[in-house]
Amino acid sequence: MNSEDLVEIVFHGRGGQGAVTAANLIVAAALKDGNKGVQAFPFFGAERRGAPVRAFARISHTEIHLRSEIYYPDIVIVLDESLMDIVDVLKGLKKDGRVLINTRKKPSDFDFSKKYKVATVDATGVALKNEILVGGIPVINTPILGAVPKILNRVTLKSIQDTIRKKWNKDLAERNVKATKDAYDLVEVKS
Repeated sequence: MNSEDLVEIVFHGRGGQGAVTAANLIVAAALKDGNKGVQAFPFFGAERRGAPVRAFARISHTEIHLRSEIYYPDIVIVLDESLMDIVDVLKGLKKDGRVLINTRKKPSDFDFSKKYKVATVDATGVALKNEILVGGIPVINTPILGAVPKILNRVTLKSIQDTIRKKWNKDLAERNVKATKDAYDLVEVKS
């Protein structure tokens, strides 16, 4: 497997926001889109709602033999912007790396947008609009996934939506599918 083929993604979120589910959904969608090798796995510290959580995803056109944590990601996805104050979310990000952030800010509002390709989307607002809540707290995972096809050509919005429809019952699935489309339409990408 050449390094151009393998895409490694790190999701940074808080417990309860759906980072682990997002990693699982993105690799299932990537498989639908013809990628032959996929992996998704979590890394937990303190396992409680609100605690920082990382999840990892690998996507490849060929079988993946790696079994380690991702140290040098191609893409970083930040489900909770406040984590950027306490966690070095850019740690190890490759030189031509991409960053997707759940925020109301524009990509150019981040200093590192001069170094990396930055995309932003108000995934929290999209989750609230589509009533994707658990215990009254917005779940960010499906809205943020809707923005991913704008920064990663290995997975399509249709495959993400098909994967969501298979995972949840009709009403919940359709709200999540709508959220992916809303986020896809709203994401801003710094070129």
